[in-house]
Amino acid sequence: MSTVSEKRSIGRPADQAKREAILAAAAHSFFEKGFAATSIEQVAADAGVSKVTIYNHFGDKQALFAASVDRECSTMRSSLELKSLPTGTLRQRLTAIGEAMVAFLSRDEMVQFDRRIAAETERDPTIGEAFLQAGPYRMRTAFAGLLDTMVASGELAINDTALAVEQFVSMCKGMGDLERRFGRPVDAELERKRIDGAVDVFCRAYAVEECDRK
Repeated sequence: MSTVSEKRSIGRPADQAKREAILAAAAHSFFEKGFAATSIEQVAADAGVSKVTIYNHFGDKQALFAASVDRECSTMRSSLELKSLPTGTLRQRLTAIGEAMVAFLSRDEMVQFDRRIAAETERDPTIGEAFLQAGPYRMRTAFAGLLDTMVASGELAINDTALAVEQFVSMCKGMGDLERRFGRPVDAELERKRIDGAVDVFCRAYAVEECDRK
C-alpha cells in the first residue's frame, strides 16, 4: 500500500519522468500484445518502476490502458490544432488533415491493435469503451473544435461539426481500414483518390466560397 508521502510526491519532475516511462512501456505493450496479454508486472519491469508506482499514478490497468491510448493519439490531435495546420487554401488544409489521419490509421501497429481490441471487446465491452473514449472520441472533439473555428471565421457553414467530422473521416478512409484489417496491402493511389474525393465533397457541402482546386 502506498504511503501519504508517496502520493504527495506525484507531480514532481522525477515523478513525471516515471509517468512518461510507464506510459511509453504500457503503450508499447498494449499496442504490441493487446489488453489481456499486457501485465502490470511487465510494464513495471520495462519502465524500471514498481507496481505500486503504477497504481499510484493510474489506479488500475484499464486507466493505464486509457492513458496509453490517449498518449498514442495525442500526436494526431495536435495536428488538428490551428497552430499546427499548414498555411494555404481551405482545400489544402483539409487535404493535409486527411493525409495525416489516413497515415496515422494505416500504420501496421495501429491495424494490429485495432484487431486485438475488437476481439477483446467481445469478452469485455468496457475495454472497447475505454478505447473509444480515450482515442476516437477525443480526436473527434478536437477536429470538431477546429471546424468550429473555421465556421466562426466564415470559411465553412456547418450546423453540426461533430457530424461533419464523422462524414469527412469516413470519406477519407473509405473501405481502407476494413481492407487493412483483413490483410489487404495499402493502395497509395486509391488512398490519394479517397482523400481528394473527400475534400471535394466536403468543400461542396460546407464551404462558404468555392474551394480552390490548387
